[in-house]
Amino acid sequence: MRFTRQLFAFAIIAGLAGTAHAQMPQPPGGQAGSYAEGDLPLESGQSIDDFSISYETYGTLNADKSNAILMVTAIGGTHHRLDYLIGPGKALDTNRYFIITTDAIGNGLSTSPSNSVKQPGMAFPRFAIRDMVESQYRLVTGKFGVTHLFAVVGASMGGMQTLQWGVSHPDMMDALVPIVPLGRTPPWTKTVLELTRQEIMSDPAWDDGHYRQGTEPEKGMRLWAGTLALITRTPELMKNTTPDDGAAHNGPGQNEAAQWLRKTQDSSWKNFDARNWIYQTWAYDAHDLGTTPGFNGDYHQALRSIRARMLVLAGVGDLLNPEPEALEVARYVHGAQFESIEPRWPSGHFSAAGVTQPEVDFQNREIGAFLTKVAAAQQHPG
Repeated sequence: MRFTRQLFAFAIIAGLAGTAHAQMPQPPGGQAGSYAEGDLPLESGQSIDDFSISYETYGTLNADKSNAILMVTAIGGTHHRLDYLIGPGKALDTNRYFIITTDAIGNGLSTSPSNSVKQPGMAFPRFAIRDMVESQYRLVTGKFGVTHLFAVVGASMGGMQTLQWGVSHPDMMDALVPIVPLGRTPPWTKTVLELTRQEIMSDPAWDDGHYRQGTEPEKGMRLWAGTLALITRTPELMKNTTPDDGAAHNGPGQNEAAQWLRKTQDSSWKNFDARNWIYQTWAYDAHDLGTTPGFNGDYHQALRSIRARMLVLAGVGDLLNPEPEALEVARYVHGAQFESIEPRWPSGHFSAAGVTQPEVDFQNREIGAFLTKVAAAQQHPG
């Protein structure tokens, strides 16, 4: 009971945050930059012209460049997505590791439909999760001269990229930590993402993606924000964090849940460009490790090819990236460790938002211990 009351207090604070990770304190000492990669060839045969990837680093790269950890970000997220794990004494300890945090193609900081000069808006080519990984590979090797990573870590779409790193570059890292990931996108998740696209595109202001600044499809984006707020939570989380007034006695649409939804939409709808969302969801939809060249569509064979040590973290009751999908990943990767994030508080996808202290503590503890164990195994093999 005490645990539930404690979590309730934390969640009340977090409940109105549309982009929860943006509310966390940023790690100290970051060095931000943008790396120009030239034209980025895509798996489709097209290319992104004059591609630049945005990043921020923390800590110090050691002499033999063996302590680098790559953080890859979530859909709609930025390089601050896992700030709650980065810093002295945290899982991604900046006194031990050199942390490279990155921005995925299409997030508005790296080259995206919203900021491309040569391929603006809907003229931007479609890209895939594997294209994100290759843009990061260019950054790691070309900018920092790192040919072997200690670990790759990411949540949600970042977890999907993390798994793809393990398949595309199996000898490139010692450890992988995919958080609330998918190895391939199931029909349920594709349907959810299609719903968000329909919500945006049904707004007349969408104008086939040709809207300008100041004329964004606000109505569609408000629906988008509401859908995401629900699908990333669970009924139990909502029950424990949204006050229930017992009845809509204040008139239609005036109950506490409706007020929570409107406040969430108010705080969230402007946080991401609609075209960027459309493009990133297309990449999310198409994700399947089995379609990596060399695996002939065999998903389980692709998973078995992963050689790095792996810790898979899943959200209990996750309605966006269902927990059984993460469990299947762990089942087919040799020696993989699987953990549910703070199972006493089933928060679904929101359990990886980095908002409530119990789930933040859980992730820092489990990821930190896992990385320490991997490092120890390197020093004392066998």
